Amino acid sequence: METEQQIAELQKQIEGLQKKVKRLENTRQDQLSMAVVSGDMDKILAVMIISLAAAAMDTKVKLFFSFWALAALRDPKKKPKGKDFISKMFGMMLPKSKNNLKLSNMNMAGMGPAMIKSLMKKKNVMSLDEMFQQAAELGIEITVCEMSMDLMGFKKEEIIDYPHLRYAGATTFVSDAGESAMQWFV
Repeated sequence: METEQQIAELQKQIEGLQKKVKRLENTRQDQLSMAVVSGDMDKILAVMIISLAAAAMDTKVKLFFSFWALAALRDPKKKPKGKDFISKMFGMMLPKSKNNLKLSNMNMAGMGPAMIKSLMKKKNVMSLDEMFQQAAELGIEITVCEMSMDLMGFKKEEIIDYPHLRYAGATTFVSDAGESAMQWFV
C-alpha cells in the first residue's frame, strides 16, 4: 500500500515537472532581438548583415534602436519644426542618416566611410540603403526608443519611412528579448 502511494506521488511529481519543462520550452521563440545603441557605420553594417542572415533563415528579427544609433534612422530630406536649442544642437552634431555615419575605427578624417562604401560596391556587398530595403521586405521590425528620441530632441517627423517601424520604450525591448532565443547588444 505504501509503495503504491509512493509511486503515485512520484508520478504526480513527474507530471508536474513535465508541465514546467513544456512551459519553458515554449517561452523562447526562433527570434533574434538586438539592442542597437552604436551609431558607428561598421556596427550598423554588422547589425544589418546579421539581421538579414537571420531573417533569411526564417528567424524573426526585432531591432531596438536607441541613443547614438538613432542617427542611422534619420531621413536627411525631412526637416522637423519646433525644436528647442539643445535638440537643434544634437541634430547638427549627429550624422543625418545611415549614409553619413562614421567608422568606429580608422575614420581617417571622414575618408574611412567612403573607402568602405567603395570596397562594398566593388565586392558587390549591398549598401546600407539596400540592406534596409531588404530588411523591410523580410519583415525585420525596428523599434525606436522613445526616451532616447526625447532626450536627444529627435522627432518622429525626421525618422525614415520604414514599413515595420514602431516607437516604444525599453520595456518593449526587454519583453521582446525575453521571448527570443537570441539577444544581442551592439
